[in-house]
Amino acid sequence: MFSNPPTLQLSDSQTLKPSHSINCNGRLVDLDTPKIMGILNLTPDSFSDGGKFNSEKSALKHAEKLLHDGAKIIDIGPQSTRPNAEFLTSKKEIERIGSIISRIKKEFPQALISLDTFYAETVKFGFNEGIDMINDISGGQYDREMFDTAAATGLPYILMHVNPSYETMHDKIKFEDITLEVNRYFSKKTNELLEKGVKDIILDPGFGFGKTVEDQMKMIGETEYLGFKRFPLLIGVSRKSFIYKPLGKSPLDINEETQKLHLKVLEQGARILRVHDVAETAITIRDFLQKK
Repeated sequence: MFSNPPTLQLSDSQTLKPSHSINCNGRLVDLDTPKIMGILNLTPDSFSDGGKFNSEKSALKHAEKLLHDGAKIIDIGPQSTRPNAEFLTSKKEIERIGSIISRIKKEFPQALISLDTFYAETVKFGFNEGIDMINDISGGQYDREMFDTAAATGLPYILMHVNPSYETMHDKIKFEDITLEVNRYFSKKTNELLEKGVKDIILDPGFGFGKTVEDQMKMIGETEYLGFKRFPLLIGVSRKSFIYKPLGKSPLDINEETQKLHLKVLEQGARILRVHDVAETAITIRDFLQKK
Protein backbone atom coordinates (compact mmCIF):
# COMPACT_ATOMS: atom_id res chain seq x y z
CA MET A 1 0.00 0.00 0.00
CA PHE A 2 1.24 3.48 -0.84
CA SER A 3 -0.10 6.23 1.41
CA ASN A 4 0.98 9.61 2.77
CA PRO A 5 2.40 9.69 6.31
CA PRO A 6 1.57 12.64 8.57
CA THR A 7 3.73 15.72 8.15
CA LEU A 8 6.55 15.87 10.70
CA GLN A 9 7.86 19.20 11.98
CA LEU A 10 11.47 18.97 13.15
CA SER A 11 12.87 21.28 15.80
CA ASP A 12 16.33 22.81 15.52
CA SER A 13 17.53 20.51 18.27
CA GLN A 14 16.58 17.53 16.14
CA THR A 15 18.06 18.70 12.85
CA LEU A 16 21.17 20.44 14.19
CA LYS A 17 22.45 17.69 16.46
CA PRO A 18 26.00 16.51 15.65
CA SER A 19 25.09 12.81 15.81
CA HIS A 20 22.76 11.25 13.26
CA SER A 21 20.51 8.29 12.77
CA ILE A 22 18.02 7.49 10.04
CA ASN A 23 14.84 5.44 10.04
CA CYS A 24 14.88 2.88 7.24
CA ASN A 25 11.52 1.09 7.15
CA GLY A 26 11.44 0.92 10.94
CA ARG A 27 15.13 0.05 11.31
CA LEU A 28 17.01 2.80 13.11
CA VAL A 29 20.45 3.09 11.49
CA ASP A 30 23.12 4.82 13.56
CA LEU A 31 25.43 6.96 11.43
CA ASP A 32 27.77 7.97 14.25
CA THR A 33 29.93 5.18 12.87
CA PRO A 34 30.46 5.82 9.13
CA LYS A 35 28.70 3.42 6.79
CA ILE A 36 29.62 2.09 3.34
CA MET A 37 27.16 2.23 0.46
CA GLY A 38 28.20 -0.31 -2.15
CA ILE A 39 27.31 0.40 -5.77
CA LEU A 40 25.31 -2.14 -7.77
CA ASN A 41 24.84 -0.91 -11.33
CA LEU A 42 22.25 -2.87 -13.32
CA THR A 43 23.35 -1.00 -16.43
CA PRO A 44 25.12 -2.05 -19.64
CA ASP A 45 26.75 1.37 -20.03
CA SER A 46 28.08 2.61 -16.68
CA PHE A 47 31.57 4.02 -17.12
CA SER A 48 33.61 1.49 -15.10
CA ASP A 49 31.44 -1.60 -14.60
CA GLY A 50 28.76 -1.45 -17.27
CA GLY A 51 27.32 -4.84 -18.16
CA LYS A 52 28.96 -6.75 -15.30
CA PHE A 53 25.92 -7.01 -13.06
CA ASN A 54 22.91 -6.54 -15.34
CA SER A 55 21.59 -10.08 -14.95
CA GLU A 56 19.76 -11.23 -11.84
CA LYS A 57 22.36 -13.91 -11.13
CA SER A 58 25.36 -11.59 -11.43
CA ALA A 59 23.58 -8.82 -9.49
CA LEU A 60 22.83 -11.17 -6.58
CA LYS A 61 26.39 -12.44 -6.56
CA HIS A 62 27.77 -8.90 -6.51
CA ALA A 63 25.35 -7.87 -3.75
CA GLU A 64 26.65 -10.78 -1.68
CA LYS A 65 30.24 -9.64 -2.26
CA LEU A 66 29.45 -6.02 -1.35
CA LEU A 67 27.88 -7.13 1.93
CA HIS A 68 30.68 -9.60 2.69
CA ASP A 69 33.28 -6.88 2.14
CA GLY A 70 31.60 -4.50 4.57
CA ALA A 71 28.80 -2.57 2.86
CA LYS A 72 25.73 -1.85 4.98
CA ILE A 73 23.80 -0.26 2.12
CA ILE A 74 23.48 -1.45 -1.48
CA ASP A 75 22.72 1.32 -3.96
CA ILE A 76 20.90 -0.13 -6.95
CA GLY A 77 21.17 1.91 -10.15
CA PRO A 78 19.04 0.98 -13.16
CA GLN A 79 20.23 3.93 -15.28
CA SER A 80 23.71 5.24 -16.00
CA THR A 81 24.20 8.96 -15.42
CA ARG A 82 27.64 9.23 -16.94
CA PRO A 83 28.08 11.78 -19.76
CA ASN A 84 26.36 10.68 -23.00
CA ALA A 85 24.69 7.70 -21.34
CA GLU A 86 21.50 6.17 -22.73
CA PHE A 87 18.43 7.95 -21.37
CA LEU A 88 15.79 5.58 -19.94
CA THR A 89 12.17 6.21 -19.07
CA SER A 90 10.82 5.13 -15.70
CA LYS A 91 9.11 2.20 -17.40
CA LYS A 92 12.46 1.00 -18.76
CA GLU A 93 14.10 1.44 -15.37
CA ILE A 94 11.43 -0.69 -13.73
CA GLU A 95 11.80 -3.37 -16.41
CA ARG A 96 15.55 -3.39 -15.84
CA ILE A 97 15.17 -3.71 -12.07
CA GLY A 98 12.74 -6.59 -12.39
CA SER A 99 12.69 -8.64 -9.19
CA ILE A 100 16.26 -7.88 -8.08
CA ILE A 101 15.23 -5.72 -5.11
CA SER A 102 12.89 -8.32 -3.65
CA ARG A 103 15.42 -11.08 -4.36
CA ILE A 104 18.19 -9.24 -2.51
CA LYS A 105 15.85 -8.53 0.40
CA LYS A 106 14.93 -12.21 0.56
CA GLU A 107 18.49 -13.54 0.22
CA PHE A 108 20.12 -10.87 2.41
CA PRO A 109 17.52 -9.49 4.85
CA GLN A 110 20.20 -7.57 6.75
CA ALA A 111 20.95 -5.44 3.70
CA LEU A 112 19.66 -1.89 3.38
CA ILE A 113 18.64 -1.13 -0.19
CA SER A 114 18.95 2.31 -1.73
CA LEU A 115 17.37 2.98 -5.13
CA ASP A 116 19.25 5.37 -7.42
CA THR A 117 16.61 7.05 -9.60
CA PHE A 118 15.21 10.48 -10.40
CA TYR A 119 11.74 9.13 -11.23
CA ALA A 120 8.84 9.14 -8.75
CA GLU A 121 7.25 6.13 -10.48
CA THR A 122 10.43 4.10 -10.08
CA VAL A 123 10.49 5.03 -6.39
CA LYS A 124 6.90 3.83 -6.00
CA PHE A 125 7.84 0.53 -7.60
CA GLY A 126 10.93 0.21 -5.43
CA PHE A 127 8.97 1.02 -2.29
CA ASN A 128 6.58 -1.83 -2.98
CA GLU A 129 9.58 -4.11 -3.59
CA GLY A 130 11.12 -3.19 -0.22
CA ILE A 131 13.72 -0.42 -0.68
CA ASP A 132 14.99 1.35 2.43
CA MET A 133 16.05 4.74 1.04
CA ILE A 134 15.86 6.94 -2.06
CA ASN A 135 18.96 8.21 -3.85
CA ASP A 136 17.85 10.97 -6.22
CA ILE A 137 20.70 12.61 -8.14
CA SER A 138 18.34 15.32 -9.40
CA GLY A 139 17.29 16.88 -6.11
CA GLY A 140 13.70 16.62 -7.28
CA GLN A 141 14.43 18.76 -10.34
CA TYR A 142 13.86 16.14 -13.06
CA ASP A 143 10.47 14.91 -11.78
CA ARG A 144 8.17 17.33 -10.00
CA GLU A 145 6.44 14.44 -8.20
CA MET A 146 9.62 13.23 -6.50
CA PHE A 147 9.44 15.20 -3.24
CA ASP A 148 5.78 14.30 -2.66
CA THR A 149 6.55 10.67 -3.42
CA ALA A 150 9.55 10.64 -1.09
CA ALA A 151 7.36 12.04 1.69
CA ALA A 152 4.68 9.43 1.00
CA THR A 153 7.12 6.55 1.40
CA GLY A 154 8.49 7.82 4.71
CA LEU A 155 11.95 6.69 3.59
CA PRO A 156 15.24 8.58 3.97
CA TYR A 157 15.95 10.77 0.95
CA ILE A 158 19.43 11.49 -0.42
CA LEU A 159 19.54 15.04 -1.79
CA MET A 160 22.30 15.67 -4.33
CA HIS A 161 23.56 18.99 -5.69
CA VAL A 162 23.32 19.00 -9.49
CA ASN A 163 22.56 21.30 -12.41
CA PRO A 164 18.83 21.94 -12.90
CA SER A 165 18.09 19.73 -15.93
CA TYR A 166 18.99 16.29 -17.23
CA GLU A 167 20.45 17.84 -20.40
CA THR A 168 22.78 20.13 -18.41
CA MET A 169 23.69 17.85 -15.52
CA HIS A 170 27.30 17.50 -16.73
CA ASP A 171 27.83 21.05 -18.01
CA LYS A 172 30.90 22.35 -16.20
CA ILE A 173 30.17 25.48 -14.21
CA LYS A 174 32.91 27.46 -12.45
CA PHE A 175 31.25 28.81 -9.33
CA GLU A 176 32.53 31.87 -7.52
CA ASP A 177 32.38 29.86 -4.30
CA ILE A 178 31.38 26.22 -4.71
CA THR A 179 30.84 25.62 -0.99
CA LEU A 180 28.55 28.63 -0.73
CA GLU A 181 26.65 27.57 -3.87
CA VAL A 182 26.12 24.02 -2.61
CA ASN A 183 24.98 25.25 0.79
CA ARG A 184 22.48 27.66 -0.74
CA TYR A 185 21.06 24.78 -2.77
CA PHE A 186 20.94 22.49 0.27
CA SER A 187 19.21 25.18 2.35
CA LYS A 188 16.48 25.73 -0.25
CA LYS A 189 15.89 22.06 -1.03
CA THR A 190 15.94 20.78 2.55
CA ASN A 191 13.36 23.38 3.54
CA GLU A 192 11.13 22.15 0.69
CA LEU A 193 11.59 18.53 1.78
CA LEU A 194 10.86 19.27 5.43
CA GLU A 195 7.73 21.16 4.47
CA LYS A 196 6.60 18.13 2.45
CA GLY A 197 7.11 15.91 5.49
CA VAL A 198 10.32 14.08 4.59
CA LYS A 199 11.74 12.97 7.93
CA ASP A 200 15.29 11.87 7.14
CA ILE A 201 17.49 13.78 4.68
CA ILE A 202 21.04 12.88 3.64
CA LEU A 203 23.15 15.41 1.73
CA ASP A 204 25.34 14.59 -1.27
CA PRO A 205 27.42 17.48 -2.71
CA GLY A 206 27.44 15.85 -6.14
CA PHE A 207 31.02 15.01 -7.02
CA GLY A 208 31.30 14.26 -10.74
CA PHE A 209 28.30 16.35 -11.77
CA GLY A 210 28.89 19.67 -13.52
CA LYS A 211 31.85 20.85 -11.41
CA THR A 212 35.43 21.66 -12.32
CA VAL A 213 38.34 19.65 -10.95
CA GLU A 214 39.37 22.68 -8.89
CA ASP A 215 35.93 23.10 -7.35
CA GLN A 216 35.71 19.42 -6.50
CA MET A 217 39.07 19.49 -4.74
CA LYS A 218 37.89 22.61 -2.90
CA MET A 219 34.83 20.67 -1.74
CA ILE A 220 37.09 17.89 -0.45
CA GLY A 221 39.02 20.44 1.59
CA GLU A 222 35.85 22.13 2.87
CA THR A 223 33.68 19.07 3.50
CA GLU A 224 33.21 20.06 7.13
CA TYR A 225 31.32 23.17 6.03
CA LEU A 226 28.95 21.45 3.59
CA GLY A 227 25.44 21.42 5.03
CA PHE A 228 26.63 22.99 8.30
CA LYS A 229 26.39 19.53 9.96
CA ARG A 230 22.62 19.87 9.93
CA PHE A 231 22.09 16.55 8.15
CA PRO A 232 24.30 13.49 7.57
CA LEU A 233 26.66 13.81 4.63
CA LEU A 234 27.20 11.24 1.88
CA ILE A 235 30.34 11.47 -0.25
CA GLY A 236 30.64 9.69 -3.60
CA VAL A 237 34.06 10.13 -5.23
CA SER A 238 34.59 6.51 -6.26
CA ARG A 239 36.13 6.23 -9.75
CA LYS A 240 35.29 9.86 -10.56
CA SER A 241 37.11 11.58 -13.41
CA PHE A 242 38.27 14.55 -11.35
CA ILE A 243 40.63 12.09 -9.67
CA TYR A 244 41.84 9.88 -12.50
CA LYS A 245 41.97 12.27 -15.47
CA PRO A 246 44.53 14.72 -14.00
CA LEU A 247 46.68 11.72 -13.08
CA GLY A 248 46.45 10.16 -16.54
CA LYS A 249 45.05 6.97 -15.02
CA SER A 250 41.96 4.82 -15.58
CA PRO A 251 39.05 4.77 -13.12
CA LEU A 252 40.15 1.30 -12.00
CA ASP A 253 43.67 2.43 -11.04
CA ILE A 254 43.05 5.13 -8.44
CA ASN A 255 42.17 3.17 -5.33
CA GLU A 256 45.08 4.56 -3.30
CA GLU A 257 44.21 8.15 -4.21
CA THR A 258 40.52 7.52 -3.54
CA GLN A 259 41.15 6.14 -0.06
CA LYS A 260 43.21 9.21 0.82
CA LEU A 261 40.25 11.38 -0.16
CA HIS A 262 37.91 9.12 1.81
CA LEU A 263 40.06 9.63 4.89
CA LYS A 264 39.99 13.42 4.41
CA VAL A 265 36.20 13.56 4.24
CA LEU A 266 35.79 11.13 7.14
CA GLU A 267 37.95 13.41 9.27
CA GLN A 268 35.53 16.24 8.39
CA GLY A 269 32.36 14.38 9.33
CA ALA A 270 31.25 12.35 6.30
CA ARG A 271 28.79 9.66 7.45
CA ILE A 272 28.29 7.54 4.30
CA LEU A 273 30.80 6.68 1.58
CA ARG A 274 29.30 5.55 -1.74
CA VAL A 275 31.89 3.29 -3.35
CA HIS A 276 32.69 0.55 -5.84
CA ASP A 277 35.64 -0.84 -3.85
CA VAL A 278 34.07 -1.82 -0.56
CA ALA A 279 36.83 -3.93 1.01
CA GLU A 280 39.43 -1.20 0.60
CA THR A 281 37.05 1.43 1.98
CA ALA A 282 36.28 -0.76 4.99
CA ILE A 283 39.99 -0.72 5.83
CA THR A 284 40.06 3.07 5.52
CA ILE A 285 37.12 3.42 7.91
CA ARG A 286 38.69 0.96 10.34
CA ASP A 287 41.95 2.92 10.34
CA PHE A 288 40.04 6.19 10.77
CA LEU A 289 38.11 4.86 13.78
CA GLN A 290 41.28 3.50 15.39
CA LYS A 291 42.88 6.96 15.23
CA LYS A 292 39.91 8.72 16.82
